[in-house]
Amino acid sequence: MFIHIGNENVIQSKDIISIIDYNIVSSSTIMTEMMNNSKDTVIGPVEEAKSLVITKDQMYASTLSVVTLKKRASMTSTISKLDDYSSDLELE
Repeated sequence: MFIHIGNENVIQSKDIISIIDYNIVSSSTIMTEMMNNSKDTVIGPVEEAKSLVITKDQMYASTLSVVTLKKRASMTSTISKLDDYSSDLELE
């Protein structure tokens, strides 16, 4: 499944390693160092970021909150567990 993480970025949910509140990122020296070392791989508006989405290959600065992204991830998880009854529908 795919998740829209804001700022015209859509990623596969299976690729997400972590979603971190940006306030924690900016207050942690280790996280700040990680961000400084990987400026080239951060996609999105870092200045306006509310969360940081980390995948294997990229980091995405998102203007959406961690709570919003969690809801979106949970929603796609729920959708993927639903049974597909489309073949049972009669098309007229």
